[in-house]
Amino acid sequence: MHEDYQRVLFVGPGLHGGALGEAFGKELKAQRGDDASTRVIDTLDGFDSLWAALGEPLPMDGAALLVVDLEPSSDSAYLDWLRDELGHLARAHPQAPKLWITAQALGRRGLDAALACASIAQRERHLPCDNVNAVASDPDWSRVPPHARQVFLCTGPRCVRRGALPLWKTLRRELLRLERMEKPGGVLLTRTACQFPCNLGPVLTVHPDGCWYRVSNDSQVLQLVQGHLVEGEPVRDLLIPGPAGGSADA
Repeated sequence: MHEDYQRVLFVGPGLHGGALGEAFGKELKAQRGDDASTRVIDTLDGFDSLWAALGEPLPMDGAALLVVDLEPSSDSAYLDWLRDELGHLARAHPQAPKLWITAQALGRRGLDAALACASIAQRERHLPCDNVNAVASDPDWSRVPPHARQVFLCTGPRCVRRGALPLWKTLRRELLRLERMEKPGGVLLTRTACQFPCNLGPVLTVHPDGCWYRVSNDSQVLQLVQGHLVEGEPVRDLLIPGPAGGSADA
C-alpha cells in the first residue's frame, strides 16, 4: 500500500445513492481503483454500518485504520464524540486495531473524493482515537438540561448557504451574555438538519410555542432573543406560517 493504514473508511451521510453519492463513488474509484482496503460507509440512517465495519476481522493484529470524516456538520464536539466511540470499539476488538480519524472538516466542502483521498497522506492532521479528553461533566450529559423553551436552528445545506452558521454563533453568544442558556426558565439551543421550508431560511423554530421564524441577520437574531426568549412574546414580523393544521402566529 502507498500509505501506512491497512484499512481506510470513508464515512459520511449520502455516500451511497443519489447524484452526489454516485459522483463521489466514481471519483473515488478513479483515485484509488479497486483497492480492497477502501470502504465507503453511508451514515445517513445512523452509525450501525460503521460500528459493524469496525468489528470485522483485520489483516493483522494491531492494524492501523483511518476514518476519513465526511460529516458536513462536523465540529470539535462531534469529533470528540466519534473518537471516543471509535476508541471503545478498538479496545473491545480482539485484534486491538489502532484507529485514527481525519480532523479537517472535509464534509463541509462537499463530497470531494480527490480532497478526501489527499487527506490520507496528511498524517499531521490525523487524530488518534485513544486517550480522548473526557467529556465535560457540566452540563451533565445524562439528564435533560433545565429550560423553558427549546430553540432549533436549521443548519441544513440551504440554510447554511443563507448564513445560518454565523447566526448560530450570534444566537449562542447572546443567550450566554443574558445568562439564559440551559437555566430554569431559559433556553435549550439545538442545531438541526433540514427542517423545511428551505426557501424561507434560515429557519428557526421555538418550542413548545410552535413558532417558526425566518432570521436573516444578526439584528433579527437579537430582536428574537429579546422579544420571544426573554420577554416571552412572539416577534410577529419575523414569523413564517406554521405547519398545516396549526398557526405560528396564533
